[in-house]
Amino acid sequence: MERLNTRPRVVEVKPWIGTMQIVLAAICWGTLGIFSTYLSQVGFSSWQITILRIVTAAIIGIVMLPKIWIDLTKLSLNQWVGLGLQSLIGVLGMTVCYLFAVLHVGAGTAVALLYTAPIFSLVFSHLLLDERITYKAALLSVIAVIGVGMTTMGSGTEGVWGIAIGLLSGVCYSLYGVLGKRAMHHKQSAPLVFFTSILFSAIVLLFIPTTYTTYYQLIELPTISWIYVLGLSFVGTIAPFALYMKALEKLPATRASVFTIVEPLTAIFLAVLLLHQMLAGIQYMGIVLILLVALLNGLTYSTNAALPRWFRR
Repeated sequence: MERLNTRPRVVEVKPWIGTMQIVLAAICWGTLGIFSTYLSQVGFSSWQITILRIVTAAIIGIVMLPKIWIDLTKLSLNQWVGLGLQSLIGVLGMTVCYLFAVLHVGAGTAVALLYTAPIFSLVFSHLLLDERITYKAALLSVIAVIGVGMTTMGSGTEGVWGIAIGLLSGVCYSLYGVLGKRAMHHKQSAPLVFFTSILFSAIVLLFIPTTYTTYYQLIELPTISWIYVLGLSFVGTIAPFALYMKALEKLPATRASVFTIVEPLTAIFLAVLLLHQMLAGIQYMGIVLILLVALLNGLTYSTNAALPRWFRR
């Protein structure tokens, strides 16, 4: 008689699922430039667009509250502080710094400065998460940043403060993922980390009078403006942040940060398609380089044994 297998079945969480979640999140983030441009054309400033993005996302995110309410009530003071820092630095801080850089050094240079994040992620992941910095992660992160820089050449103006704040946006961007990963190390769920990352920033913005005047201005505009705001908040904020936090359950923060470089590819493609912006030859070279890095990163994860020993470390 055939013996019955009573051993519990172990379900393996495949890394490629996390990779796909990161790529989808990056594509959604890449739509921010399109929605922001449309909102700018109807009269909103960069600061007002920041308000519309975060506060509207928080309002939509309230539907998650029943699911995570019990977890919220169990948080300690130190955990509230950690989640608050992740929100204020990684969401509000990154958005404000990025939009400031756009105004002072141009959108192209600002994107390049934002995507220095993989480099900062290596450092912060090592310091805060004790993740080892591998040769492969370091090399691919540097190549990725070079590729992003090539895609943004030919745009922007000089400005010391703009460059400094643009680099700070990269620091904030990297800390969002690293601090989120650290929170989940303390058994906090991805939905909880995501919800609080939006909530804290929205609460801060509710104390600013400009928030209310911005929504009064929105009420007087045509329905299409509301659609842009919903796209900015849901497609460009809620969906990608939720996907990113779920992916961090399956991937190291350093590896996740490399795949977010799909965002500028999406932004450039949509700008060409919808805004009819032409690219220079070196920008296309940068796109090819970024795609090559993403492909190499994905392939080497599953075929690590075939790589040279120095590249596997």
